[in-house]
Amino acid sequence: MSTQEQTIRTLPPRRAVLRVGIAAAASGLPAGCSGSAHDPAHRDGAPGPAPARSTQDPDGGAAASPGATSPERPARGLTLTATPGTVELGAGRTARTWTYNDELPGREVRVTAGDTLRLTLNNHLPDPTTVHWHGVAVRNDMDGVPNVTQPPIRAGASFTYRFRVPHPGTYWFHPHLGLQLDRGLYAPLIVDDPDEPLSYDREWVIVLDDWIDGIDGLSPGDVFARLRRGGPAPGHGVRQGHHDGNGADEGSARPSPPRGGVDAGYGPARDGGPEPRDQTSSAPPHGGGAARTGRQTGSELLGGHAGDVDYPHYLVNGRISADPSQFRARPGERIRLRIINAAADTPFRVALGGHRLTITHSDGFPVQHETVDSLLLGMAERYDALVTVKGGVFPFTALAEGKRGAGMAVLRAGTAEAPKPSARPAELYRDVLVSARRLRPHDSVALDRRRPDRQLKITLTGGMERFDWGIDHRPYSPDRIHRVERGERVRLVVVNATDMWHPVHLHGHTYGLAGIGSRGARKDTSVVLPHRKLVCDLDADNPGLWMLHCHNVYHSESGMMTTLGYR
Repeated sequence: MSTQEQTIRTLPPRRAVLRVGIAAAASGLPAGCSGSAHDPAHRDGAPGPAPARSTQDPDGGAAASPGATSPERPARGLTLTATPGTVELGAGRTARTWTYNDELPGREVRVTAGDTLRLTLNNHLPDPTTVHWHGVAVRNDMDGVPNVTQPPIRAGASFTYRFRVPHPGTYWFHPHLGLQLDRGLYAPLIVDDPDEPLSYDREWVIVLDDWIDGIDGLSPGDVFARLRRGGPAPGHGVRQGHHDGNGADEGSARPSPPRGGVDAGYGPARDGGPEPRDQTSSAPPHGGGAARTGRQTGSELLGGHAGDVDYPHYLVNGRISADPSQFRARPGERIRLRIINAAADTPFRVALGGHRLTITHSDGFPVQHETVDSLLLGMAERYDALVTVKGGVFPFTALAEGKRGAGMAVLRAGTAEAPKPSARPAELYRDVLVSARRLRPHDSVALDRRRPDRQLKITLTGGMERFDWGIDHRPYSPDRIHRVERGERVRLVVVNATDMWHPVHLHGHTYGLAGIGSRGARKDTSVVLPHRKLVCDLDADNPGLWMLHCHNVYHSESGMMTTLGYR
């Protein structure tokens, strides 16, 4: 592929992603960073306030207008259509959902660092939508947060995203409105390095997902409404005697349903789903027995409760384990894995049977190589790893951490039979990389040693019982902006005062993990364990209004998000 071009490459048909949609209404950021509230106007797509406009190119260049292109590489136009459709999950199972171009996940978009990406989204959905470019340091007006950086794209309308892509790495894109991420709207974004230092023969992009949309008429709206009302989420409980081809472990612990849901100021779910149905019957929507249980979710790695929803399916590249996607290679070849957790509520512990993983990147940025047997990905995290392929046929297993079940794909470098859906490689239980705190950045991307100019402390609050997730004991409000100044080194301290872990994501920036005795890995999304804290440093070099939120879609939708802003 010429470095002068950007291309779309199709992955095998698959269905894998759920991610936090943000039903946010927000303010503009006038001079001096004072905030003001505005009407959300999310449901009907009415124009919102003028988005904050960045005054600096993400690369640190001069001010850029929305239509500005890179002088080095011309933009090539791409078109994406968000549309309702029916997807095939494998083994003849189908689901009605929303997709990009009728593909699950959406087609991989591939560009080279320095390219200008120009992509037009045609909204053929019944509701407004947006696109957020997760992990990419875009100009603020291209960030895709409705009524914060752009008005939502109305049903039947189109919008062209156009921005220079500054950094190579593994990224992805998804809506940032309501619970839309818990449908089929997502795709990988791979940014090639024109001076790629790694040597490998093949590349395997792996997208992980949890799935409930369209299964027996259920939608993410059903799940959210049930959680907030304090009832068991659809799919919760033990499926008595049920095996759905996902290789479920019948002896695993199960989560208890939250109780006493409370209105966090958001109103009904905005994804157009039906009203929640009565789930008190022992008959579940997916064909087995569903019962509420007092047993708690169990994840020692995550400090206890791992997730609120027990999904009927866990997918790898859009396929259930009974009919997995397969990747072919030759023994001795070196493969680069690009692993993306696009789930809404599920952390995944992943391993490749018979192989160790040499971690090379976290959230798109290179790290000093570290070899492990398995690794844990919170929602929205990405890791790149190298493996040298052995002869044979091996399971790539994505265990739903703290839940029952797993997704699976197959690495085929021989003629043996494919592993069974119940395969659990021994590597899953050895030398697990739980946090990027263990990693060190490559020298080329390590932040310089500099004393912070400002410290911001943000506390994650709320709980499972009332489902009242928030920041500093309040749900999201558009008039609350944490102000910094352009050019500052900001130390961000995120304290998790809850009894559950949270994957915390910051828009428009990467940060260096700090407080560990030396410079830490560059990240945009981090696992924060219960009653622990994330300490990180970032440079305020990309002005605008930037969301900071939990990337559990149900937590963010109930209010666990806030805004960082500067001009």
